[in-house]
Amino acid sequence: MASARITCINKSGGYHDNPHEAISHYGWVDINGATGKSNRADMVNWIESGNSAYVTDSYGNKVYCMIKTSRNGNKFLQTESDGKPTNNLLELPECQ
Repeated sequence: MASARITCINKSGGYHDNPHEAISHYGWVDINGATGKSNRADMVNWIESGNSAYVTDSYGNKVYCMIKTSRNGNKFLQTESDGKPTNNLLELPECQ
């Protein structure tokens, strides 16, 4: 099982009506220091394959991503901390 820290996001065409679904790409760094950028579907598939992704919160804690499904059937990532959904992904900077 591999793990990666998500470091930045890109939103699809500035679409913000459903902010989590609007994330089109995730920038990441893995435990070996390799970096990359994956689209939403590839990142969902990677996690569904048994890997994990996380965001470092403002306190330096790892907050792991879970897969959610919208009412339209679109899968996306969202973080959960202390049993409450949070916006850790949405607070990340835009990937360059």
